[in-house]
Amino acid sequence: MIVVVDYGVGNLGSIVNMFKKVGAKAVASSDPAVIKTAEKLILPGVGAFDAAMRKFHETGLVPVVGELVLEKKIPVLGLCVGLQLMTKGSEEGREAGLGWFDAETVRFKFDGENAHLKVPHMGWNEAHVVREHPLVADWDPESRFYFVHSYHVVAKETDAVLAETEYGVNIHSILGRGNIMGTQFHPEKSHRFGMRLLKNFAENIR
Repeated sequence: MIVVVDYGVGNLGSIVNMFKKVGAKAVASSDPAVIKTAEKLILPGVGAFDAAMRKFHETGLVPVVGELVLEKKIPVLGLCVGLQLMTKGSEEGREAGLGWFDAETVRFKFDGENAHLKVPHMGWNEAHVVREHPLVADWDPESRFYFVHSYHVVAKETDAVLAETEYGVNIHSILGRGNIMGTQFHPEKSHRFGMRLLKNFAENIR
């Protein structure tokens, strides 16, 4: 069973429904007992980094999830801010991130020929696969996903970058290392392309 961790931020219903559409059993829960039964985890995320990180700590779920991910090696997928929480920290605030990736979350900064680009980056954009991985198996080269973010992840461990997106700068839009994965976009809002990625997570990741 896939458990969408409910720490007060995210489109939980949309994520659960999208998994159901691809034939996977998923529930959203803030109950540690339920979370500990998970075969796989989703870390959702909407809003500001600091607020999300504080809510995650306030629920008492950080050590529960940490044990599953870091010790038991349960597969986990972070979505949007959920991915950003997996980095060491964000320019958006002062809270420390989980540090699961050697990465930082930085704000878009545009000038010169890119000064016309709006922040947040909002709408549909492509994600180009740069490294083979079960999460991006059978990838449609024209895959487009829904983004809405003012900050983006910069990974120092380049071998963890699975896909990139161009928006004035090169965005590391999908990361994956071992059992830890994340997307900067919202697959639950990305129709058939998002369904493909979530189906890969449900079926291909062990």
